[in-house]
Amino acid sequence: MNRAELISRTRQLVAEGERLAEEPSLGALQMWLQLSDDLLSRAWGSMDRYHLAWLMVGKPKGIVRGRPMTMDEEAAYVREVASQKTAALRMSLDAVERQGMPFVGETGGVGSTAARSDGDDTPAPTVDRAPDKAGLPQDPGLAERLEAARREADAHRDHGERRAPRPDKMQR
Repeated sequence: MNRAELISRTRQLVAEGERLAEEPSLGALQMWLQLSDDLLSRAWGSMDRYHLAWLMVGKPKGIVRGRPMTMDEEAAYVREVASQKTAALRMSLDAVERQGMPFVGETGGVGSTAARSDGDDTPAPTVDRAPDKAGLPQDPGLAERLEAARREADAHRDHGERRAPRPDKMQR
């Protein structure tokens, strides 16, 4: 997937989320959630329960348990979840469009402008990499600095240990 495709598909999903907030439908919400989850997973990697909890997606404040929801409760649920997920999609769109962040599986995007040996002006295909490894420069002194930091840490290894026993009444 390239950057333009991700931006276009995200904008479509944001528009659909706004429509769902205006005209709630549980069936449409479920389909939209699946499509948006698939797109976000493809672009940024899978989201575990921690990420979803942080985004508060699908965690309505007034959840109904043990009985079917009324039409008003269902509409309120759809609106709340749609607005939460639409906010997450907007963050994704901002990251790709305005901030130019690399994403998983990016092909033909901002980071893929390697020069071609055949003189062709079109960007050369690049290897897809996770965002945390894209375009990081190699640092020849990194291994030496890391080893020095480890030696420094080893010199202070015993600082957390007790040096003398404490009287019982001093302990809490």
